[in-house]
Amino acid sequence: MASLERLFAYDAWANAESLRAVRDAGAPAPAVRLMAHIAAAEQLWKGRLPADPVPVVVWPESSVDEIASGLDRLGRFWPTFVAGLAVDDLVRSVAYVNSKGESWTTSVEDILLHVVLHSAYHRGQVAYVLRAGGAMPPYTDYVHCIRSGLVE
Repeated sequence: MASLERLFAYDAWANAESLRAVRDAGAPAPAVRLMAHIAAAEQLWKGRLPADPVPVVVWPESSVDEIASGLDRLGRFWPTFVAGLAVDDLVRSVAYVNSKGESWTTSVEDILLHVVLHSAYHRGQVAYVLRAGGAMPPYTDYVHCIRSGLVE
């Protein structure tokens, strides 16, 4: 479980770094849209895990401040949620309906890994948008975060 806790600590750090860079670059709309999607998707999965989904717009129109607030809440939620899981919880299946209306069942562990990987994928897109606009994206690689002691 410690590795999942570290991944979510990394995810919170990397999301904050990316959003800071978006703000510093003047909040280009495509980058803001991607960061809003990261926060919305994490919120969506958060609701699916206890089988208590709340409707979430997965591509919302959000301000940088709204995104920051959401990511801050999620950054506090995930490590606590993961720390409270038993090994048996990781293999538990979660049934849900995706945004296309398709029914699926996925293990808690696979959902948790997906959340972190999905966010990393879109942070890469944010970095591309920032670089294309002449800004320097943050260095949010996992190993950099760990080597630098940014996450224990």
